[in-house]
Amino acid sequence: MRTTIVLARHGRTEWHHGNRYTGSTDLRIDDVGTRQAQQLKEWGLGYAPDALWCSPMLRARQTITPIAEALQLEPTVDARLREVDFGSAEGKMLSELPPAVGKAFELDPVRNHFPGGEDPAAAADRVREVFDEIGQRHQGEKVLVVAHNTLIRLLVCRVLGLPLSDYRRLLPALGPAALVRLRWQDGTVGLEAYNVPPLRLETLA
Repeated sequence: MRTTIVLARHGRTEWHHGNRYTGSTDLRIDDVGTRQAQQLKEWGLGYAPDALWCSPMLRARQTITPIAEALQLEPTVDARLREVDFGSAEGKMLSELPPAVGKAFELDPVRNHFPGGEDPAAAADRVREVFDEIGQRHQGEKVLVVAHNTLIRLLVCRVLGLPLSDYRRLLPALGPAALVRLRWQDGTVGLEAYNVPPLRLETLA
């Protein structure tokens, strides 16, 4: 049986507005992010997911709360859905890092991940693990998962067999509250939609 899994990036935070690496820093969503969470709720009322999952990080929990309350569903909070820890880059823009670090990261963001940060390959492994668990547990159902920008892009690469080191080049953007829809069936995954903007959520019903 097929499971439809829609992954939503959390709403905007102050750091994301400035394009700063947030990672393990537990920020709240800002006013724009709050409106995006409401837009996600309005879309979700029509989509009517059978289950909700989310990252334990505050910005993800704040994003999923409106739809959870509206549908009276309790989200499953799973630490494997947390964002990648960016180590020395936390709170900084790429241009603010030492030039050698930034250049190496741009050449290969997996092999040359930020000093002190999580290995993106390990992050891809943990999110693939929980993704398969969601698919197995909710066979024949629709699931909404609220997670994070880099983690979602790593997952898409992992399940589609794309090189992880190319995640920034192949998937250059995933806007706040934007959606990715994946089809899971017996461990085989298909991509049905990517980076659907929050103002066009109704197109992904």
